[in-house]
Order: sequence, then C-alpha cells, then structure tokens
Amino acid sequence: MAIQKKNSAISGMPDTTIKVKTVFGFASSLAAPAFSSSEASGAPEHVPAIDPSYSFDPKTTEAILAGFARNRRVLVQGWHGTGKSTHIEQVAARLNWPLIRINLDGHVSRIDLIGRDAITLREGKQVTEFREGILPWAMQRGIALVFDEYDAGRPDVMFVLQRLLEAEGKLTLTEQNRVLTPHPAFRLFATANTVGLGDATGLYHGTNPINQGQLDRWNIVAQLDYLSAEKEEAIMLARLPGYATPQGHKTIRAMVVMAALTREGFKHGEISTVMSPRTVLSWAENAEIFGDVEHAFRLSFLNKCDRAERSLIAEYYQRCFGVDLPEGAVKGMLN
Repeated sequence: MAIQKKNSAISGMPDTTIKVKTVFGFASSLAAPAFSSSEASGAPEHVPAIDPSYSFDPKTTEAILAGFARNRRVLVQGWHGTGKSTHIEQVAARLNWPLIRINLDGHVSRIDLIGRDAITLREGKQVTEFREGILPWAMQRGIALVFDEYDAGRPDVMFVLQRLLEAEGKLTLTEQNRVLTPHPAFRLFATANTVGLGDATGLYHGTNPINQGQLDRWNIVAQLDYLSAEKEEAIMLARLPGYATPQGHKTIRAMVVMAALTREGFKHGEISTVMSPRTVLSWAENAEIFGDVEHAFRLSFLNKCDRAERSLIAEYYQRCFGVDLPEGAVKGMLN
C-alpha cells in the first residue's frame, strides 16, 4: 500500500496518507488519510479484513473516501446485492480504519444505541451504573459506524441519529446529564435500498420514508448500481477457483448474463425478483456442491420467484444455456 507518514497530534487519529490511484485503481485529487497499520488505529480488532478481489466503483469510492477524509456523512443507496455495505467496509479496510456495522432492524431500539442503567454487584453490594450503548462507545473511540438498512429504522432510533448527522454532532445522554463530543476520527455512514421516499417497488417490505429534515443532513448521497458483466464475471472467477477452466469460464459467463437479464426484466416491470451478485455466487457454489447447474439454479433462485413469472425466467435460462427447464420446475412441482 502506498502511504506517506505524518505526525498525528491527537491519539487515535490517522498518521499516514495513501495514494488513491495506487490503492483503489483510479485517479482522484482527494487526499485520503489512513492509519499506517490496524494497531495504529487503536482498535485493530474492528478493522475489516481486506478482500483482494474486491472491485471498486470510482464514484462511490470517492464519496466514501470523502466521508473518511472530510468527516462527511455519507448515505449509499442502491439495489440489494450491489455491495453497498461491503464497499464502505473495503474502503475502511484499506485505510486501516476501525468500523462496525449495525443493522437497523425493527428490534434495535433507542436503549440499544444509547445505553441503560443496570444493577451490578460491587464489593458485595448492589449498585446501579450506566452501561453505554454502541453509539457513545464508538463516538469516544474514533470508530466509524455503518447503519445498514437505514430506511428500516424505528422512529425513536432515527431521531437519536438526527443530531449526530450534524457536522459537530454531539450526543446528549439525558440519563447522565452529560453531552458527548465525538472523537475527531468518528465517522458515520449508512446504506439503504430506497432513498428515503418509501418503497414504490414492493421489493423492500419494512422500509419507511425518512424524515426530510433528517435526509437533508446527509452531506453525500451516493448511488451504487450493479457491476458491469465483465467485472462481475472477473470477481466470480477470482472467488471460485474451481471454475478456472474453459468450461468453467463459459458457465460463469452464462450465469452473469442470466443475472443481467433478470435485472433488465425487473426494470421493465416483467418480473419482480432480481438476481443479485450474491445470488450468482450462491448459484455457482451450489452448482459445485450438487454437480448440476440447472438443479443449483432452481435451489438458488427459481424457487424464490413468483410462479406466474417462472415461464419468462425459463426463457432467460434457455437463452443463456441453450437448455429448456423441465416443465415441473417452471410450474413449481420440483424441489
């Protein structure tokens, strides 16, 4: 990794600068601060592992880098399986920046984030003490937080986060009459399938419209789409060494083309289920397990689809593999 060392006046602050072109593969005028090692960050156990085969989208990567470099609040929006969360993770991995992901499912409450009073034993006596949640803990240690499924967060949680979205966002602990000032290396990111206006597609049940006052506090909103077929194919082959044969290359290419057809079909309102890169990877892995591409396709994708749409998906399959799916598979009569 190309880095230039510099002195860090504050403990737990980046002590190097990386060259974006060398590390991420595209030119950028943005200076990217980083830690010289995971140990230098002060929380090595929270620095993500590097995926050497990861393919970066330049625009999205630059937006995320701006979040780390300039303390901008960055929201990454896109279809499921486009790699929104892993994009942020892999940028952090190359910066040696500690990062924790929090899934804002319906069970994450304000108390989970802020903390609560708990009764503990100390010197044989019961005492009440405050146990801080993930927010005050991360804020004081300069750790980046990623809120996954941000548009599925509960209202009480969203209003807790609203103050943090400001540039100098502080956290008020009313339980302790205390106001926390974030560590200078604390960063805030989020990912969402929608852009805060609710779900008009019917694909993402449980998502909610986001308060426009809160949405306005996100300094940068990046849009991440699926990879090109060439890049997706290269990633699959890098992760699946068992396909490193001429026939294996041909199979992966056909799988990626099949996935692209489902995405185009969805965009045109022809089908309601999309094959993500994650699904393609599962399909290829299952094909290795069962030794049967067609059977693995049924288990990995077709069985998830609306029965009324399976005949069209079978047409996609025939175009890619030159094989007709059995009638029972199309009608949902096979396992």
